[in-house]
Amino acid sequence: MAILDKVFKAAVDLKASDIHVLPGEPFMVRRLGKMIRLKSQPLTDASCRKVILEILNPEQQRVLRDEMQLDFAYDVEGLGRFRGSAMFHNNGLSCIFRVIPGKIPSFKELGIPDVMHKILENHQGIILVTGATGHGKTTTLASMVDHINSTKAHHILTVEDPIEFVHPLKKGAVNQRQIGKDTLAYANALKGALRQDPDVIVIGELRDLETVSLAISASETGHLVIGTLSTSSAPKTVDRIIDSYPSGEQNQIRAMLSESLKAVFTQRLVPSADGSCMHMAAEIMLGNLSIANLIRDNKTYQIRSTMQMGRASGMKLMDESVLEMLQQGKITYDTAKANIDKKELLKPFAPKA
Repeated sequence: MAILDKVFKAAVDLKASDIHVLPGEPFMVRRLGKMIRLKSQPLTDASCRKVILEILNPEQQRVLRDEMQLDFAYDVEGLGRFRGSAMFHNNGLSCIFRVIPGKIPSFKELGIPDVMHKILENHQGIILVTGATGHGKTTTLASMVDHINSTKAHHILTVEDPIEFVHPLKKGAVNQRQIGKDTLAYANALKGALRQDPDVIVIGELRDLETVSLAISASETGHLVIGTLSTSSAPKTVDRIIDSYPSGEQNQIRAMLSESLKAVFTQRLVPSADGSCMHMAAEIMLGNLSIANLIRDNKTYQIRSTMQMGRASGMKLMDESVLEMLQQGKITYDTAKANIDKKELLKPFAPKA
């Protein structure tokens, strides 16, 4: 048994989300957003190298040496999968691992609103899951794939770096491709995807202009494309995509995006009032005619107010989601204050002096 296997077991028992292995500190885990030191001796650079390299195969070790960093997945039988990100830095070699649950959570377990079922009924177009790093985008993506896989006889093609959740055979067929192992790059995989008869294309991360362009093109040719972006709101997501293009192409991409964008689902994990778990605050923008016109006419600054008026159709702002959880007693006033943009909305809930 690898030394890290025991650390992973402790992390899973603690319901931690991440494990940190770095020189100068004992093994550390992140639980409910906070870092916790485990009861172990501080690691040296040599001991860090030993425990990290122990779980890497020769090819992974070569990539780590050549590129000075490595993203990979690691399985522990009977415990689960762990996504690793190893890197060299000024103090030596470190690795951060994300705990991947053995079971793919349902929408209900994650707290994803029911409107997502309707969003996934689209047969073509692009759906984006956004949010900061570490706020569960990959888990939401996996839950969406599992929902489609459980309800439709579709061919789902995923491109991931690395593969985290492994999807079993259900109603549909799921082919998962890992960057560096099964395909050279996101763009390379997407070019091939259009010849592989997919109904749904899932992109782990829209990293660059070429990937974004290919994703939008695929969504225009009769495919449902689902991907992630590290943006904090729906308007910022639209701006990020458009701004990634040269200025001379932006009018064209606004027109294309206005037609293909079906939804932006932005999420944020916030600690519960009793400190036992994390709750999902969610912002939902649906690509209806009003939103499409704003994107086409370069009026993304009006998207927020249009979303406020679209509550009946299932749209919701992040502030509304946070306020709702505060009213339900799921989170504390201080947590709400740290996660809401318009602080004046909290005045009725402010603690009495």
